[in-house]
Amino acid sequence: MKIISFFNHKGGVSKTTTTYHLGWKLSQKGKRVLLVDADSQCNLTLLAIGQDQYKDFFEKNPVGNIKSYLSYAFESRPELIPSSAKDCISIKQQRNLFLLPGSFDITEFESQLSVSFQLSNAFTTMKNLPGSIYYLLRETAEELKIDYILVDLNPSLSALNQDFIVSSDYFIIPLSTDYFSLMAIKSIARVLPSWEKWAKNARKVFNDSIYPLPKQTPKFLGYTNNDFTTSNNKPAKVYTEMFDKIKKTVTNELVPNLKEQDMLLPQNKYPNGYCLANIGYFQTLQARYQEFGVPVFALSNQQIDTTGKLLQDLNNRQRVFDDEYSNFADKILKITSDE
Repeated sequence: MKIISFFNHKGGVSKTTTTYHLGWKLSQKGKRVLLVDADSQCNLTLLAIGQDQYKDFFEKNPVGNIKSYLSYAFESRPELIPSSAKDCISIKQQRNLFLLPGSFDITEFESQLSVSFQLSNAFTTMKNLPGSIYYLLRETAEELKIDYILVDLNPSLSALNQDFIVSSDYFIIPLSTDYFSLMAIKSIARVLPSWEKWAKNARKVFNDSIYPLPKQTPKFLGYTNNDFTTSNNKPAKVYTEMFDKIKKTVTNELVPNLKEQDMLLPQNKYPNGYCLANIGYFQTLQARYQEFGVPVFALSNQQIDTTGKLLQDLNNRQRVFDDEYSNFADKILKITSDE
């Protein structure tokens, strides 16, 4: 079992889209994948169950979500956190792909978690909170025989995000191709190492808790460039220039800071640098993928619902996206092998 979190405190960077499409592609390649919706917006849950079922899903399933299971720790219940496997959704049309649904109310745990981060022994029950996330994911993964857990985090510098990151084996940073992402990288370069610095102490302090933090330090897998326009399936010049600026900022500012806290893999794991994929705008396929909850490369012609030259063009775009996500998945499989 390998846990990969998708993190960027800047919104609108295709974080949920990247999580969903990569998870689908990994499952196509024979891996059992669990998607975890850790964002209170619950967009990943919406994609997985579809717009029609989503309307009344939470009314019919009030306790079948991530918050309900974590409440065993946050409400100091006498029972251990159980596996959430029975409430994980088997995603339509795709074997070996599952979802642990999100909760609109999960942010209610933020204040308790923040207090527990003070590394104080004053409140014994608080010591069980930081490790509860990892325990839930591990128990669920074991029952479902999961190979990869992909966690969609919310766009913030929250205590929940911090806990998910330090409970992960790896993390990926999705980026939009604009100047705001350059600023986000600079901020992430300060924040992520500080989270791991905290975790190095916390792993010792919480070692005797019911739910100890995992021992591993999360490693940077890389970043993705998203949401750029193309011509003849190639990014416009303005975006290739931004690719270079992002690459330079990641290399010169993010990577050295991560290295100080041992948050990098061996250099031979990054033979072509730190960029994992360049994924352009879905354009008209965006609405169809969101409507049907099927990745753009897996949409049928009936779902695309057009004809003639436009359909041919969209089918060509589908093949491009299929290749891009397939290569992306292959990189993840190779980088995380033998770890």
